[in-house]
Amino acid sequence: MPLLDRIVLGKSGEDLACRELRRRGYEILARRYRTRVGELDIVARDGPTIVFVEVKTRTSAAYGTPGEAVGPRKQHKIWLMASDFLLRRGWHDRPCRFDVVAISIDQAGRRRIEVLAGAFDGAGWGG
Repeated sequence: MPLLDRIVLGKSGEDLACRELRRRGYEILARRYRTRVGELDIVARDGPTIVFVEVKTRTSAAYGTPGEAVGPRKQHKIWLMASDFLLRRGWHDRPCRFDVVAISIDQAGRRRIEVLAGAFDGAGWGG
């Protein structure tokens, strides 16, 4: 898939994820939060909990499911970026969680959105 198509797919996936998260009662705090390590897709609040959300959108299972795309290396990167976000706001004492929103779009354009709350915990990364 060409780069521009991947960018458009990723942006539309993030839009879908935000709508689904809002429907579930999350408050969106930030989108595309940039750090020197990379970019957090979505930062939200679910009650008192700050939630760092990675969005994965796929049109094919050729490279695995969207949820499988967030392996240990990517999880560690997300944890580093989340630490930056919390530190810059003085929120180091707030509860936080790492969710993945997995979006699958089939050939007919039907979408399946799955929110994997607490998809990983970041234990052992210096927290």
